[in-house]
Amino acid sequence: MAASDPNQSSDPPSGGQIACLSASALQERLEEEINRAGRHGTPLSCLLVTIGNLDELSREHGSELPERTLAYVGSALWRQLRRFDRIGRPSDNELLVVLPGADGPRGEIVARRVLERLRTIKVEADGMRRPLRISVGLAAWRENLSGEDLLAH
Repeated sequence: MAASDPNQSSDPPSGGQIACLSASALQERLEEEINRAGRHGTPLSCLLVTIGNLDELSREHGSELPERTLAYVGSALWRQLRRFDRIGRPSDNELLVVLPGADGPRGEIVARRVLERLRTIKVEADGMRRPLRISVGLAAWRENLSGEDLLAH
């Protein structure tokens, strides 16, 4: 796979790839941030980034292409975030971004910037370039919401 990405800039510290939190580590981190937000009265938002055509890429090109695509998208996403925001992988075709200190309006700004950026990425396979079908959902935490509740929103 090759990616056509006109906006590529500096690489993450790990040499171009980020370490996404596993589903269990992501859940743990989300609960920690919820507890912190509750104790300190600070906002918390999450972005759910979905690549709609990842299953199609897998069927057509095998499982390696979607894995590399997710890693590349994660790296591009990382460049749009603050150093203390966290990216995790709750499922095979999704990335979740935990945004401590970001209320709904600030989360929306990040969501729009991320969506605009990720929609510039194209995947090249078998000599063809095609865009990824990216969607981004935003949820802002409020008191009495668990991590599961937040993800459901």
